[in-house]
Amino acid sequence: MWASKIIQHKKSIVIIFTLITLISAVAQLAVSVNYNMVDYLPEKSPSMEATDLMKEEFDEPVENARVMVKDVSVTEALDYKKQLEDIDGVENVMWLDDVIDLKVPLEMANENTVESYYENQSALFSISIEEEKEVEATDAIYELIGEENAVAGEAVNTAVSQKMTGSESMYAAALLIPIIIIILVLSTSSWMEPVFFLIAIGVSVLINLGTNIFIGEISFVTQSVAPILQLAVSLDYAIFLLHSFSDYRKETNNPVEAMELAMKRSFPAIIASASTTFFGFTALTFMDFGIGADLGLNLLKGILLSFLSVMIFLPALTLMFYKWIDRTQHRSFVPDFKGIGKYVMKLRIPSFILLVIAIVPAFLAQSETSFIYGTGEQPDNTRAGQDVQAIQEEFGKNMPMVLLVPEGDRAKEEELVQDLENMPLVSSVMSYVNIVSPAIPPDYLEESTTESFYSGDYARITLYTETDAEGEEAFSLVEDVKETADSYYEETHLLGESVTLYDMKNIVQEDNTLVNTLTVIAVALVLIITFRSISIPLVLLVTIQVSVWVNLSFPYFTETPLVYVGYLLISTIQLAATVDYAILFTEYYNHLRKEMPALAAIKKTIDDKIFAIFVSAAILSSVGFILWITSTNPIVSSIGLLLGRGALLAFLMVVFVLPALLVIFDGVIRRTTLKANFYKGK
Repeated sequence: MWASKIIQHKKSIVIIFTLITLISAVAQLAVSVNYNMVDYLPEKSPSMEATDLMKEEFDEPVENARVMVKDVSVTEALDYKKQLEDIDGVENVMWLDDVIDLKVPLEMANENTVESYYENQSALFSISIEEEKEVEATDAIYELIGEENAVAGEAVNTAVSQKMTGSESMYAAALLIPIIIIILVLSTSSWMEPVFFLIAIGVSVLINLGTNIFIGEISFVTQSVAPILQLAVSLDYAIFLLHSFSDYRKETNNPVEAMELAMKRSFPAIIASASTTFFGFTALTFMDFGIGADLGLNLLKGILLSFLSVMIFLPALTLMFYKWIDRTQHRSFVPDFKGIGKYVMKLRIPSFILLVIAIVPAFLAQSETSFIYGTGEQPDNTRAGQDVQAIQEEFGKNMPMVLLVPEGDRAKEEELVQDLENMPLVSSVMSYVNIVSPAIPPDYLEESTTESFYSGDYARITLYTETDAEGEEAFSLVEDVKETADSYYEETHLLGESVTLYDMKNIVQEDNTLVNTLTVIAVALVLIITFRSISIPLVLLVTIQVSVWVNLSFPYFTETPLVYVGYLLISTIQLAATVDYAILFTEYYNHLRKEMPALAAIKKTIDDKIFAIFVSAAILSSVGFILWITSTNPIVSSIGLLLGRGALLAFLMVVFVLPALLVIFDGVIRRTTLKANFYKGK
């Protein structure tokens, strides 16, 4: 009934989808992209509360960039400071003149203080760049200081991400689409069929991007990953439908009848495939860390729109232009896979033993991986990466942290500052009590002198540390500073890049358990309903979950730190996206198992389905590896590598391990599956 109504209104459907796609293509240009990961921390996280408090209490923001200018005198450095302050988007510039009186000879000033800002005739400025103006401000700074000088920091990293994401997405798509077309041409018998696949999913991708206008803003991770991932994951739906249409055209001369039959036949496979992916991605929306929820929502919309596009738009489009498919027929380029199942099943015992051997080490190794919680370091072959090295060679590492404590007790504040100054890895501390004097009441001084240190309610203490933005040293120091401050005051607030990443680490680790549990439960429920079995979902989940663990264990064995957001997302994405291979394989096997013994059924399933599964895995793997190759953003790149490798591992597990499990546990499956009706002969 529903299929015939869609076919009956095919022209109207194509026109409506075309109009919605054009509107969406324009609408997506109005969707803003957020490149600041900090904005995706929960508002109640300690570092976000501290940041909000400091914005309320103090005019000066925390520095987020450092500019080094070589071969300058003090006078020339002051001139550069003035020019930096005049740049649009630069909120604050701090240099040596803000901490010592330059009328006094430098030789008489504190040596450590001077060397933090001016050494070997190189001046180092601490600057604050306004959010959402990072690109314009850093471009102006580059123009001012030239090639021989350097700028680095959190704002620079944001600007680099912002510049590269759009161009890299286009570059990735330009590489990916020809590869997908080649894979699809090999898997079909018409030159035009791949075009129909890509149009159907491309329409849903554009509509998905356009509907983001109702959200208003998406993260740069979503912008980079979601469209390409939607294309790769949902292309199977179009393949299922048109392959089924092609089969029925051999049985009937009426294309309308063939399409109606194809829609009814392919619907269960498409709905099962879409459901596992949809409910798997739903788990991402429960993350406290907003990037996961942002990506999850976009992927959910994408899967739903792809499903609707394949079940409504693609049949209408195909029936309007099916003659193009007929006119562009070509011979099959794929070799005959008959007999391959026989050879694969000779390896069923070694495959099962390998699974048993690998499962525990893979699980333990993936849980022991070392992680990066931010965007990581800029590559050495980029200007940003080289500038970081140049500044560190001259001035060392210098990561600022700001501590807010209740104002009033200057004796207590002085003791705290002394304790902070004595901490290893703290290079210097700036506060009223050590820059001005605890003996001079702030009321006796001009507001311009005290406003950086006191707000009326809080005292601001700035620490400069010799650590990276993150890592064991940085996070340990954050804990030590918090503990020390808490020993003096009941209320303390700490903020800065290291503090933000410390919070991010704690939040995303909690998210990991929740998201993985929800993903497994959601996928398991869909599998139980699909197969009406307790044992089959278990077999399928073990197969795919082990491929996830093996994939995530690689960084441990290669001693390569992994971007945690990539780890968190891929553990959900790989399971949700690749379990489709196992569903397709097992559904076909169950159908054959009703007619023949287990071994014969599994051999025929491998022969008939290995290429279809390979096509899906090859497309998803290509998507992953191209994201890895083209993206300079460590988060997007790590998601790409994990996705590419994960799709290949899932393919190998489904082809070699799943058949072994289905045959070995055939008796258990028969007894724990409702109305299994398995063939009982030998």
